[in-house]
Amino acid sequence: MISTSPPSRLLTPLTLAGNGVARRLRCRVLQSPLAGVSDRIFRGLVRRWAPDALLFTEMVNATSLELGFGRGKVEELGGECGLIGVQLFDHRPAAMTEAARRAEAEGAFLIDINMGCPVRKIARKGGGSGLLRDPELAARIVAAVAAAVQVPVTVKTRLGWCHDSADAIGFARTLQDAGAQLLTLHGRTREQGFSGRADWQAIGRVRQALSIPVIANGDIHTPEDALQALEVTGAEGVMVGRGTMGHPWLVGRIDAALSGRPVPPEPPAAERIALAAEQLRALVAAKGDHGLLIARKHMGWTCQGFEGAARLRHALMRAPTPAEALDLLQRAGEAVAP
Repeated sequence: MISTSPPSRLLTPLTLAGNGVARRLRCRVLQSPLAGVSDRIFRGLVRRWAPDALLFTEMVNATSLELGFGRGKVEELGGECGLIGVQLFDHRPAAMTEAARRAEAEGAFLIDINMGCPVRKIARKGGGSGLLRDPELAARIVAAVAAAVQVPVTVKTRLGWCHDSADAIGFARTLQDAGAQLLTLHGRTREQGFSGRADWQAIGRVRQALSIPVIANGDIHTPEDALQALEVTGAEGVMVGRGTMGHPWLVGRIDAALSGRPVPPEPPAAERIALAAEQLRALVAAKGDHGLLIARKHMGWTCQGFEGAARLRHALMRAPTPAEALDLLQRAGEAVAP
């Protein structure tokens, strides 16, 4: 169990005023939007360990939403418990405005604008991290969305497009002045992608230059990482992303650490296997046999860290039907049961 005391600034709720609707965050750990991962089923698992955390839908393309695609990501919000934010991306202010209104109407806790996604097909069209190269357009989008909705508008971004041209403080101030009420900052440039180490010191310099809250993101895989990142950055909270893939309990463990509560141990092998089976069943119920294809990556991430895990993952990736995958998981669970 981890017993490190959290900074006292984290023990009171964080309030975001919005443009008429105030929001309070009791949990200072946010679950990052993850394309192809953070669907309703995954969020339900995270929520099991972190009931008060702010979770996000997968990224929503505003133009696609306008054309009638991807509406399920937004429309399913009404059936969920807890705080759910909607993260939008696009380079067109009008499309972003309409998408934000739709998300607010469906119950979004807040609207987050993605200005950090490094995927080439998104950035080259001016969305995601492409906005790092156009601060004027980035500001127009924030201002338009903030004027269109009453819930808070936040931004997730990076330190810059590349090291040579990065002006993280200047860009962050532009977003703040345009109406962003919270900034989540990934400690890498777009050029880095997910390579190298996240620069927490750079996040700290941005935090010192802003009056709005800053959430630190990047290389936070354990409660100890979170506590260290908060010490280095002075941020108001952390966002975890890739670290939760196969570890939906991570948000809850970090929340315990930041709340000054004892941090529970990670689930044992049998519980992980049972969780993989539960997620597979839920995906198949929602998607039919295609759910098995989606579940394979989750099973691969979850079934690690115990004897025979590599053999199990190899077999699971080749199981032709959900029934056969479930049989493999059942037998593996019996083998590791205490």
